[in-house]
Amino acid sequence: MSITPERKLEVIAKFATKEGDTGSPEVQVAILTDRIQTLTEHFKSHKKDNHSRRGLIKMVNQRRKLLDYVKGKDQARYEALIKELGLRK
Repeated sequence: MSITPERKLEVIAKFATKEGDTGSPEVQVAILTDRIQTLTEHFKSHKKDNHSRRGLIKMVNQRRKLLDYVKGKDQARYEALIKELGLRK
């Protein structure tokens, strides 16, 4: 249910703000989004997996907090990030 290390490196390379960047909010949001999408697919066939659903809800809340942080710091960065990830406002 987690993302593969190769996929994680792809996401980091795509959203990194500088070389070796793994901790910026953009990278964290992108990784969380990928994990959320993977879990969402998992729940289509495993409807009663409530333990994993709790983890999904925690990830969604963490992503929301990070997005609120980016929005407070720089509105343009926020708009670009949600557009690139395909998230709604």
